[in-house]
Amino acid sequence: MLTTSASVRFTVWTNAMLTGACDPDTAAHKILGDDVGHHVAGLAGHPEPATLPVALNLLRAAGTTQAHLALPVPGDPIGLAGPPAFNEAALETGEAVVLTGPEIGLVPAYVGPAVQWSVLPATSPLPADFGEADRGLRMALIDAAESLAALEVAKWKPEVADALIDIRKIGRGTGDELAPGYEPRAVRTAATARRCLAIADAALEDDGAAVTGAEADARRRALLGLAAAARRALVAACAPPVHA
Repeated sequence: MLTTSASVRFTVWTNAMLTGACDPDTAAHKILGDDVGHHVAGLAGHPEPATLPVALNLLRAAGTTQAHLALPVPGDPIGLAGPPAFNEAALETGEAVVLTGPEIGLVPAYVGPAVQWSVLPATSPLPADFGEADRGLRMALIDAAESLAALEVAKWKPEVADALIDIRKIGRGTGDELAPGYEPRAVRTAATARRCLAIADAALEDDGAAVTGAEADARRRALLGLAAAARRALVAACAPPVHA
């Protein structure tokens, strides 16, 4: 599930480690989450897949200065800057992490309750505009709520309607925290973006009953617009914290 994806955890806790906000062991524990194991394959000078604590120490020693989240989908390669081989792998999975310094990307493969990370050469993306992404998400949320209300989403999927109504209540002790060093605004935006993605995923599972093709298309457009804005906002919120 994207809302709790390994790439989000890997990005924010690696940044926390790199800024000295936590040690590698703590970062590894937080990245692991509820999974049974993570291994990173393809690190320079380490022929065997590395455990998270080992991988994080190796990445720091290799000169990693920042971690960036990528959440690409076909037609919207958010967070990707090449090369093609990395872009293709990240697009197939829908998520990845790009590390500035060694200029490598990590692409996760979920195998049951475990994650296998593959390392590929990658180019660091341009900095995301957090303010623009945050405003875009707020506007997309309003547009989606209005569009879905007009299409009687409450009759089609009442849980989606309730979630849209309640979305302003999230981000207050909900377990949606990022990592030490991230500003409260980024934490709130990430929480909103995660909730919007969960709503869109749930609502896109089916087109509902007794609707015309035009209504189904309109719902889908509204939900895809919300999901796109949420991905961009989440990528921007998880960007390396800026410290004065």
